[in-house]
Amino acid sequence: MVALGGNALQRPEDDDSVAGDFDRTAETARHLRPLIASGEWRVVVTHGNGPQVGNHLLRGELGYEHGATPLLPLDVCVADTQGGMGYMIQQSLANELAAADVPAVVASLVTQVLVDVRDPAFDRPSKPVGESVPEERVAELESRGWTLVEDRHHGWRRVVPSPDPVEVVEAEAVRALVAAGVTVVAAGGGGVPVVQRSDGSLEGVAAVVDKDLASALLAADLQAAGLVILTDVAQVALGFGTPGERPIDRMTVRDARRYLERGEFPAGSMGPKVEAVCRFVEACGGTGVITSIDRCVDGVYGRAGTRIVR
Repeated sequence: MVALGGNALQRPEDDDSVAGDFDRTAETARHLRPLIASGEWRVVVTHGNGPQVGNHLLRGELGYEHGATPLLPLDVCVADTQGGMGYMIQQSLANELAAADVPAVVASLVTQVLVDVRDPAFDRPSKPVGESVPEERVAELESRGWTLVEDRHHGWRRVVPSPDPVEVVEAEAVRALVAAGVTVVAAGGGGVPVVQRSDGSLEGVAAVVDKDLASALLAADLQAAGLVILTDVAQVALGFGTPGERPIDRMTVRDARRYLERGEFPAGSMGPKVEAVCRFVEACGGTGVITSIDRCVDGVYGRAGTRIVR
């Protein structure tokens, strides 16, 4: 399983155009191609959607205020971005594989993820969505009911609840597609968060599930050999951003959890990635890797990145 960070589909310095997103996604697909083309692995791809789902929410709110269009619930925004981004990834990957004369079928699946309605995260919004907000707009957006927090790296960001994933509803569908030889794009943006009603039916909720935690859950369901989380740094590091920064080649789950408790990996950046890999390794004994997009293949074969082992 390969989990793509937001920078795999859109760099902060890029424009927000669809053409720009396609260019970046095609570049990411070129890095993934050797992994699929080798024939050694069956690959499932997941992805984040933080900037995209925030922009989708904002478009919906502006349309509601100025164009009499209905408001879009957050769960529908997650589903919409899953579909749109899945389309870009599946087309880009299929084009890359076809150019290399590799026969392949790539398909994206809009995926639901069950969460617990009693999860305390619903009372503590924490997941950043959308682009950074200039300080002069903070009061205006808070008056709309937004919750915003200041990020020392990115200015102000909107935050929404981020409950823990409990179950990937379509895990069996993903398993069937993988068994049929399909390269699957699933659990985009962490999946559409849903809760179970008393009669067993499902209902969407206003939240965003962390895509790395959802990826770990799906990887464990599929008994994947490995979970590779791709981000914008080549390795996890202790003392990140300080003069004493020290990259880590390998750590055990026990070490990783000790560093998490020490606050080495912040909740808004590396923390969920390390936690996700720990959960995957604990669940099925596979190998977890965190590295950059351009080192994806080297990370799988142990030549790059940070490996977390049991």
